Amino acid sequence: MSMTALEKIRLVAFDIDGVFTDGRFYLSDEGIESKAFNTQDGYGIRQLIKAGIVVAVISGRSSGAVARRMAELKVRHVVQGCPDKVAALDAIIAELGIPKEECAYVGDDVPDLPLLRHVGYPIAVANAVSSVRDYCVRTTTASGGFGAVREVCELVLAAKGQHR
Repeated sequence: MSMTALEKIRLVAFDIDGVFTDGRFYLSDEGIESKAFNTQDGYGIRQLIKAGIVVAVISGRSSGAVARRMAELKVRHVVQGCPDKVAALDAIIAELGIPKEECAYVGDDVPDLPLLRHVGYPIAVANAVSSVRDYCVRTTTASGGFGAVREVCELVLAAKGQHR
């Protein structure tokens, strides 16, 4: 029996805005930004890491809230303020010795398309723009910020026979 593309996944990378969050951020009068994260998504990330699957976050924006949340979740590979997401992933996988075909990326908007086209398993969240949904091999039923990350985690774990 041959392995499916999803079974081969060794690294899952995520965008932040619109994937881990609903795409909104709050900006105070003092210029302090805050974001809302889903705790169930966090549990999924912990389960992926526990199962030995590498988790990475690659985002075009920079946020202290993201740095703090990813540190809480023990996500080691966090790239923010990234103008070239493909180069960022390539640097991570070169360091780890993981081929791009064994990587999944989860995105929601046009800036994610180059990286979605680069990985072995491109995934869109339900709230992704149509061009992203049309390209990806899978679209979550949940929207970003509302369980999409957890859904992806459970999908990968189930494909590997590690879902509870």
